Amino acid sequence: MASEQNSKPKLGFTIIKNDPTDGHKGFGIGSLSLENISPVIIDVEAGTAQVEMGAMHARSDTERGIKFTTDRKDSEGGKPYWLVWVTIDYREEGPYYAGITACEMVVNREKRRGYKLLADHVNRMDKSMKRQIIVDDMDDRSKKILKDFLKSHNAELWERSTPELHEGLRTE
Repeated sequence: MASEQNSKPKLGFTIIKNDPTDGHKGFGIGSLSLENISPVIIDVEAGTAQVEMGAMHARSDTERGIKFTTDRKDSEGGKPYWLVWVTIDYREEGPYYAGITACEMVVNREKRRGYKLLADHVNRMDKSMKRQIIVDDMDDRSKKILKDFLKSHNAELWERSTPELHEGLRTE
């Protein structure tokens, strides 16, 4: 009896670092680089924001052990969070926050259930990499937490960022 191998195909992707065309004229042209994108998790109640690289694959400390659904009722009574995709790019003046997109999450630790729209998280990551600013859904408290985090992380990046980002994170 032959031993069975795991015949399930492996799914994965390659993260291309630096300039994919550096020194080469063919392979990698037009590929997106994930090198300069970081997921930031905002805990709205705690008033904190931190980079959680595990969120790149939906495995951040905030998400671990939680079964997510698209039904808000499943996570009723949970804590609100924002997953913010932050893309840094470079121009003549120096690096700046180029793409910022926010995605809603709710986590109920007691029930071990959460709410998020995975497709929205993926699409917003893509839009951040394409240098878009999408923060309209965020409440003022969350915007302030994010703005303070971005400024304290690197004030020069903040200063060089677009007026669109500054306007998008302005609070009343």
